[in-house]
Amino acid sequence: MFRLLYALFLICFATVAPAAPEGAVRVIDADTFDIGGTRVRLFGIDAPEIGQPCDADGAVWDCGRWARDQVRDQFENAWAVCTQQDVDRYDRVVAICHVGGVDMGAEIVNAGWAWAYLRYSDRYALDEKAAAVHARGLWSLEVERAAAYRQAQAAGPTAPDPNCTIKGNISDNGHIYHLPGSAVYQRTAINTGRGERWFCTAHEAEAAGWRAARGG
Repeated sequence: MFRLLYALFLICFATVAPAAPEGAVRVIDADTFDIGGTRVRLFGIDAPEIGQPCDADGAVWDCGRWARDQVRDQFENAWAVCTQQDVDRYDRVVAICHVGGVDMGAEIVNAGWAWAYLRYSDRYALDEKAAAVHARGLWSLEVERAAAYRQAQAAGPTAPDPNCTIKGNISDNGHIYHLPGSAVYQRTAINTGRGERWFCTAHEAEAAGWRAARGG
């Protein structure tokens, strides 16, 4: 009887225990990773979005890709151990992760590759202050915080033709089209200057070489 009760306890504990992703780091962007096969969003930090512009002395570039590349140089293929804090609306594990005892979030914010996400936590507020004082990374550039950028992108721009609202986006995953109402449609920006475009139908998008985003 004891063994049966103990086995049931272990099953219940395994069901409710928070995830603890662990494994080699694959950098998606400066605050999002694949770790041991789990998509992880670092707790308490917010990095510029891929495609988000920043500039210094009139030179403009993709701040999200720049920040991602810095983080990739630092952490790609390193072994990370994470502690889950939450799960976000995109089903990513929100976690605090360490590499060799170093808090990844603290390292990234202190280097100026992301901001402290003060809406959710002040864990990295002092790291952000240090980066700002020493004008490191983002603090040496003209760039709006990622949350403000996402909000502006969600509000617009609108499709030039109300009958052609499918977004053809270009990312590291290739040419992807997003249907209205899909998971990331609102936060997907279209930059026609880099070859992205609007489509009227899914058939038109596929004929042009775009493929459907996962989940629609």
